[in-house]
Amino acid sequence: MLLIPAIDLKEGKCVRLLQGREEEQTVYSDDPVRQALIFQEAGAARLHLVDLDGAFRGQGKNEDTILKIISALKIPVQVGGGIRGPEEVLKKIQQGAASVIIGTMAVKHPELFEESLQVHGGEALLLGIDAKNRKVAVEGWKENTELKDVEFALHWKAKGVKRVIFTDIARDGMLTGPNLEALEDFASRSGLKITASGGVSSMEDLENLQRLEASGVDQVIIGKAFYDGRIDMAEALSC
Repeated sequence: MLLIPAIDLKEGKCVRLLQGREEEQTVYSDDPVRQALIFQEAGAARLHLVDLDGAFRGQGKNEDTILKIISALKIPVQVGGGIRGPEEVLKKIQQGAASVIIGTMAVKHPELFEESLQVHGGEALLLGIDAKNRKVAVEGWKENTELKDVEFALHWKAKGVKRVIFTDIARDGMLTGPNLEALEDFASRSGLKITASGGVSSMEDLENLQRLEASGVDQVIIGKAFYDGRIDMAEALSC
């Protein structure tokens, strides 16, 4: 299973939120580029990078920082947050992003997401599904929809999506363990490759996730557990 460290950017700083709430913010570093290099030096093979300002407001404030991180690293970087149109997708790819994560656009402007999929393909575009009670949430998790996660994923699978980053909002940043039941159900019913996100807090959680690899859950994004020292990255990567 591929372990992917996460950096969430807000006003140029590396932060983590509880369940996506802006008021529940912890700043872990004033130097996100250095933090990205620390992850790379520890053995990470990929980085998950999210512009929270973009996710919340549809317009990013961290363009320079994102570009500096991509330029500084040798490992691939997947970028998300506030990407609302094909022009922004193209810009991120031209800046060097290995893949671009799309969430809100797939719900609110599906024709634009489909256009981007046709141009860049399902390897370059990852579908981000942020689920609350198994229904899709958008606009930085502030807006709930009635879209069921599996049905939504299957719709986009037919259009060319190959991988979903599945985040259980209730678990994100809470260190309570991933929602294994939801992950297994989502993976087995969608038939897509799944990157799990939210709740991982221990080596035991990682071992439990590894049991879902046969179902398609072959990657996991880890944020707070790395920053708080609950999981030693070098140790986890060596397992």
